[in-house]
Amino acid sequence: MNTQTIAFHRPAKNLPQRISVEEVEALFRLPFADLLYRAQQVHREHFDPNQVQLSTLLSIKTGGCSEDCGYCPQSAFHSTGVENHRMLQLDEVVRAARAAQEAGADRFCMGAAWREPSEEDMQSVVEMVKAVRGLGMETCATLGMLNDEQTLMLKNAGLDYYNHNLDTSPEFYGHIISTRDYQDRLDTLERVRRAGMHVCSGGIVGMGESVAQRAGLIAQLANLDPYPESVPINNLVKVEGTPLAEEEDLDPLDFVRTIAVARIAMPEARVRLSAGRQQMSDAVQALCFLAGANSIFYGDQLLTTGNPEVERDRALLDKLGMHAGKE
Repeated sequence: MNTQTIAFHRPAKNLPQRISVEEVEALFRLPFADLLYRAQQVHREHFDPNQVQLSTLLSIKTGGCSEDCGYCPQSAFHSTGVENHRMLQLDEVVRAARAAQEAGADRFCMGAAWREPSEEDMQSVVEMVKAVRGLGMETCATLGMLNDEQTLMLKNAGLDYYNHNLDTSPEFYGHIISTRDYQDRLDTLERVRRAGMHVCSGGIVGMGESVAQRAGLIAQLANLDPYPESVPINNLVKVEGTPLAEEEDLDPLDFVRTIAVARIAMPEARVRLSAGRQQMSDAVQALCFLAGANSIFYGDQLLTTGNPEVERDRALLDKLGMHAGKE
């Protein structure tokens, strides 16, 4: 298929859809070289192709989550050996943020294993957001579902980004999670938008979804109005004790394809390599950057899974002639 034969349908202004699932599927079916060429062209139109934004993620409250997400080792439904820990103290969070900043990260993300935060939880998180902002870093939080009051509290505290992943397509969602509806996720994202914060939302691939369902995730994200400023693409990290622990590995080139399609579908978003990067070779990560990824989680640990060490990341960026930045 020639790359010039695919043109996105631009609907009338009263219709929210900017790209259909079928159009996204057509991108996935392109020859690999054609897809990467097109993605790199789009990437260069909007970003410095040799720049990557560095974020660090800290788990401020680990384990004991009341959701049953099939991929998550922090779910109370699964026996994975992840212990339920109290929320970190403010000084612990500030120390971690300072260390991340000194290592080169410019955005600090705080994650908590909750279905939704309590009033007491929110007061603590607000103080954390203010303190990290006081260091001059961008702030991001992922705390589960939010109501209007909680969203406004975070906005007033100075939160820059709120992360709430869609995880997968609407059609496949019920195979992965039963304790929260897809619409619940969309409602939280809408509240974040109304409050005036940036949206960080992406998904996980390699959970047994079909290419059509993978395309459905990308289309769903791209058709948010506006689409997220930050789009983390996670490669499933299989953890013993979770329902997806025995899932077949996703072909690395299929992961690269997903990055490329996300870049084409959301030209101005930061597309982030997230969970699963520790299992990727330098060559696969280089292909992901070529496909349009321009953000990584940087550091030794994500919420409960490993991440490439800082020195390995620096060495890779040096080998590729890439540099950190966010402009």
